Amino acid sequence: MFEPFIEFVREIYGTNEFIPLHEPRFIGNEKEIINETIDSTFVSTVGEHVNNFETLIAEYTGVRNAVSTVNGTSALHIALKMSGVGHDTEVITQSLTFVATTNAIHYCNAKPIFVDVDKETLGLCPNSLMNFLEEYCELRNDGYCWNKASNKKIVACIPMHTYGFPVKLEPIVKICEQFNIVLIEDAAESLGSLYENKHTGNFGKISVMSFNGNKIITTGGGGMLLTNDSEISKLAKHVTTTAKIPHPWKFDHDLVGYNYRLPNLNAALGVAQMNSLPKFIQAKRIIAKKYQEWGIANGYNFVCEPENTKANYWLNVVITKNKKQRDEMLEITNKNNVMTRPAWTPMHKLKINQPSLRTDLINTDWLFDRLVTVPSSVPQKNE
Repeated sequence: MFEPFIEFVREIYGTNEFIPLHEPRFIGNEKEIINETIDSTFVSTVGEHVNNFETLIAEYTGVRNAVSTVNGTSALHIALKMSGVGHDTEVITQSLTFVATTNAIHYCNAKPIFVDVDKETLGLCPNSLMNFLEEYCELRNDGYCWNKASNKKIVACIPMHTYGFPVKLEPIVKICEQFNIVLIEDAAESLGSLYENKHTGNFGKISVMSFNGNKIITTGGGGMLLTNDSEISKLAKHVTTTAKIPHPWKFDHDLVGYNYRLPNLNAALGVAQMNSLPKFIQAKRIIAKKYQEWGIANGYNFVCEPENTKANYWLNVVITKNKKQRDEMLEITNKNNVMTRPAWTPMHKLKINQPSLRTDLINTDWLFDRLVTVPSSVPQKNE
């Protein structure tokens, strides 16, 4: 029954060869700028492109400060550190996310708490968040939110803009403010996505992005911490550069630091890719529209951008009727060299996150049983 879908995907990409889920496109001056960077010998963390890339991302998103890192996970780790997450604290997040989200929480010796997602956005549900906080938590005299069940401070909340679809940010922001919880946006997948005409990453105290090889633009491997707080930005840059005190020749470090700074060679690739980003987003939105129109005509339920948002459609998502149909679609498409994937195994199902406090994760489990991501690269013919 999935042969017509396979045919349609092949029509989009104009090939009978293997079609990946999402591969990078290099249509600008990537080779030229990388060769220039190699010739300069500044290929590591010292070089003009690191700062240039940060400036370009800050200007594009509208966030004041950007600090580049070697990957999105390291950016998330530092965001948590900058927010005061540490030993015996807790962080609320969604279970339907990539494992990097909870890994970063564990790096800080903190514990994740899982609340449900919204079927419309695929991201953290504000109602589930509020229900959990009202049932389990209280604001104490120190001004912080405490989990009455564990007697631990809840420091941060991390919603993720899943597959590039923005979460319902306005109510989440209000809830976090009400309970004095730091909001960290996991915008790893949402470069180019807007919520009420404002770029994702502008709503949390800190946000993070990823430029892995499978993202809408890539630096090969890379991440970014974004914040409107200049003091957080300054400290984050210092800590991610091994906390080295600037000096012409002396090596001195005043904090436990991390070697997380993005190399200049990777940043050069990012600078070149930024020139193509508007074209990429335009092409991906055209693909999304084709999927949606074909889906309506052929009985496939594709996820559309929620009201008052503009999604980058990093990955297009189809919701099958049940787990059996999901597995059939995955098996048949992959056997026919059209790459599809299920959602990540929900975090509450992983041994590394046991035991973790969680709400009823009805939507999370429902989506995991039905969700399939489909090929979403920018087609070669759009170049």
